Amino acid sequence: MPQIPSFAVVSGAQVHSALAGQEKSVIAAVEKAYRLHGAGETVNPDSYFLRFPDRPSSRIIALPASVSGDVGVHGIKWIASFPENVAAGFPRASAVLVLNDAETGYPFAVLESSIISAARTAASAALAAVALGEARGTRPRRLGFVGAGLIARYVHTYLAAAGFSFDEVGVQDLSAEHATAFAAHLRRAQPAEVTVHETAQALITGSDLVVFATVAGEPHVHDPAWFAHNPVVLHLSLRDLSPEVILSAWNVVDDVDHCLKAGTSPHLTEQRVGDRSFVAGTLDDVLAGRISPPADRPVVFSPFGLGVLDLVVAKHVYDEVAASGELGVVRDFFHDTDRYGRTLEERAAGGGTR
Repeated sequence: MPQIPSFAVVSGAQVHSALAGQEKSVIAAVEKAYRLHGAGETVNPDSYFLRFPDRPSSRIIALPASVSGDVGVHGIKWIASFPENVAAGFPRASAVLVLNDAETGYPFAVLESSIISAARTAASAALAAVALGEARGTRPRRLGFVGAGLIARYVHTYLAAAGFSFDEVGVQDLSAEHATAFAAHLRRAQPAEVTVHETAQALITGSDLVVFATVAGEPHVHDPAWFAHNPVVLHLSLRDLSPEVILSAWNVVDDVDHCLKAGTSPHLTEQRVGDRSFVAGTLDDVLAGRISPPADRPVVFSPFGLGVLDLVVAKHVYDEVAASGELGVVRDFFHDTDRYGRTLEERAAGGGTR
């Protein structure tokens, strides 16, 4: 007989502890999520955007989702992006995630989720880099980051965990301060020649693997000639590339319907040409060997960010914290749980309304 689950709160410190050093496990969890999604074992509705007339650059996004299989959980991520936070010295993104019991629907945990979101984004990027590189038979030696924030830092960590090492790493950011600080982090993290580039063109043309991790609201990279050396591009921020660049590339996404909306570069390209033929398929198609990227064109991976990835990583975190005995259960979180208002004593005695 189903029972109401207990309710727990998992802090950011606990999330960090559960994920630190577990990058390979997180990548494996994200791969599982992609494969379950490709097999139809997930429900991943449209994301919902809360926008503000007086703050057009800011938004809060709701990502509901459900994962079947051995994960067996429902939930929703509620993530805010306020770019002005960066000027105040703290990250633009903050988030919580609610996990719901698959049998009763009751929420059983709320987790700090900015770390989960960053980890699943980085794991997705690393998985794509491995899969696309192996399918092409290439291994990048020159890595470039356009955007020098928290996501870029996580992506570098996950690329290293996935077995990548680089001779050269480039950084370009509109803020010289942010670029310099990230470059210093990279020099501490991994031996490589690290260069801060003044322009995106210099960085892109000098990189075999390019990571876009910006807060750009519209395309700012317009020249396909910058990609003539056919790099792999992890287009994580989704709105950096013009339709001309997208059309010159071989494009793969995480989910076609989800990615081609909300003014993303692939969405703008669809509006320009009137169809989706420029999208070769999904990352799951690459993982399953149904499609393979060419060596003679730039390859662009544009992931919209599926809620199912967050759920799989969040459930992994919850299980790790629960196994450690450190789960912060909130007693009596669900209070009025009897249909007829009976107390626990009355129910135990069989009393109350029948």
